[in-house]
Amino acid sequence: MHGPLFGFLFLMWILIIIGGAIAVVILGPISITGFGDLDPWINSIVKGVIAIGLSIAWVLILTKMKNLIFRKSFNF
Repeated sequence: MHGPLFGFLFLMWILIIIGGAIAVVILGPISITGFGDLDPWINSIVKGVIAIGLSIAWVLILTKMKNLIFRKSFNF
């Protein structure tokens, strides 16, 4: 029981680190121009949508892992 749980926690931390790296390295430098006064708004919206999408992906991945761990542990 402890092995899969530690694997889940390890995967969770890896996803947090990868997500932070993606946010800093890829999302940070994104700059959209050509909309005049709306440039900061467009930049924020695009970065926010990408960040929310990544968060949803991380939650789905962790949910799948959790389900696999509990099915194996309790023989469902």
